[in-house]
Amino acid sequence: MGPAARQLVEEHGLDASAIKGTGKDGRINKEDVLAHMAEQAPAPAPAPQPAPQPAPTAAPAASADLQGPTSERIERRVPMTRMRARIAERLLSATQQTAMLTTFNEVDMAPLMRLRSQYKDQFEKTHNGTRLGFMGFFVRACCEALKRFPEVNASIDGNDVVYHGYQDIGVAVSTEDGLVVPVLRDADFMSIADVEAAIRDLGLKARDKKLTIDEMTGGTFTVSNGGVFGSLLSTPILNPPQTAILGMHTIKDRPVAVDGEVVIRPMMYLALSYDHRLIDGKTAVQFLVTVKELIEDPSRILLQL
Repeated sequence: MGPAARQLVEEHGLDASAIKGTGKDGRINKEDVLAHMAEQAPAPAPAPQPAPQPAPTAAPAASADLQGPTSERIERRVPMTRMRARIAERLLSATQQTAMLTTFNEVDMAPLMRLRSQYKDQFEKTHNGTRLGFMGFFVRACCEALKRFPEVNASIDGNDVVYHGYQDIGVAVSTEDGLVVPVLRDADFMSIADVEAAIRDLGLKARDKKLTIDEMTGGTFTVSNGGVFGSLLSTPILNPPQTAILGMHTIKDRPVAVDGEVVIRPMMYLALSYDHRLIDGKTAVQFLVTVKELIEDPSRILLQL
């Protein structure tokens, strides 16, 4: 009898002589002991049958909402679309190959909201149905800030820094297949109406899957507006080879201190993610403060102050 078999026999007080050994020379092994124990186990008693219950007279059908969870745990495996796979590849590359850092600020949207409310109807009539939104002001503010801080508009190419003497602004657009970033070429020469009309047209093209490769490449800076989906705060991911991206967020009424008094203002958090290999923290903060100041006094955008 093997040691494992002997231990089982002793633990359960079995009669070794009653166990049939199947090992060499009739030796009893562990499996023989387990088989013997299974044979000796008493058969389970039949479960008692419940007494028949009288049928309900007029019980209502159970609502599907009140039924317990089913035992099914459904999974579905589908291949990534080519666009989703490409997006995943670029996002992973951005996080692995850049020294990405994010700085935050907040902007009082009250002046811009008053301006928009005052002129939105006249603006739409004057510009053939183009609606006055916030993106036009933010794109124009970014163009002005990029002129003052050219590092934010630059890109890294190997060991070289490429300073772009123009502002091609990418605008992140969400589609059913994922996020795409069509580019506004020479945005620094576009009016607010031009920007709003171009964003509308590119958004329709993105929805209808008619954007061309040329329309989605070559940007020098990106603006992403997660606020349209209710995002309060986020850290946008760079869109290489660009070295910075501005994240806009939802507008919320919050108490803030103005001239020593607590007042309620419609506030928006702004986030600037940047590649620390090229852009210093001081430059990033000053860029974001410039955007904030231009948005809080929109007349400075028009006057380029």
